Amino acid sequence: MEPAATDCELVESIGGLDRLLAGPRRRGSRIGFVPTLGGLHGGHGSLIETARRDNDIVVVSVFLNPTQFEDPRDLARYPRDLAADRSFTARAGADVMFAPSVEEVYPGGPGIVTVDPGVLGSVFEGAARPGHFRGVATVVTKLLAIVSPSSAYFGEKDYQQLVIVRQLVADLSLPVGIVACPTVRDPDGLAVSTRNAFLGPEERRAATVLHRALRAGKDAVRAGTSDANAIEEAMRATAEAESAVALEYASVVADGRLEPLSTVAGDVALLIAARVGAVRLIDNLRVVR
Repeated sequence: MEPAATDCELVESIGGLDRLLAGPRRRGSRIGFVPTLGGLHGGHGSLIETARRDNDIVVVSVFLNPTQFEDPRDLARYPRDLAADRSFTARAGADVMFAPSVEEVYPGGPGIVTVDPGVLGSVFEGAARPGHFRGVATVVTKLLAIVSPSSAYFGEKDYQQLVIVRQLVADLSLPVGIVACPTVRDPDGLAVSTRNAFLGPEERRAATVLHRALRAGKDAVRAGTSDANAIEEAMRATAEAESAVALEYASVVADGRLEPLSTVAGDVALLIAARVGAVRLIDNLRVVR
């Protein structure tokens, strides 16, 4: 019997997940998959709800993957509340929460064979966090192999991750559809993120400048500016007007390819990263011309 949406059955082993999904797989049920690190919030909820509309079974993984954290302190302070995450997934409409241990996913320790995202993983966030996207690409490949979903759901909030996942699925011929879901924002424009919980009240207010900077870049594109440097300068000027924000980059790239541009002629993505106090935040905005 397929699990009811309100049950959200907790499974902690690969074998247990195989047994639970064996029947639906035989019947040809569509399985939607939402991979997460935990610390679930409204952004994750939108992914789960979209997967619910598209599929017969929805699996949400909660796995705090150590191989994608280059800073042990960042890993140590990441929220861990399995009961809260399970309650959240049930309310959002998931059927199964797959919450394996590190030992279950990496028996004997991190594997010798990893998935190298190549140049896509070495720029922007890859340059700021060396090895991060190798960890992401490897664990995503492992989880897709474990769950064998029809479709997997990723947020546009983590734009570079989305581009890399799409590329690895294409290059490795993985039989899964990748569905991108729009960034969820608070009313003030700040993208919903687990890291927002680490912001103090004044930092939270200052962080809204990231979205304003992206909007300034979008306005420049919409006004007909084709010089990428001018668009980036509009973003930088807006962000740097907020003294509490330390801008790391504000860039224009070809949409879906992460290629830096000198002249804007087609669809683009605007990328921004900054530190607000001790918290590092990223955001992006696609501009379809």
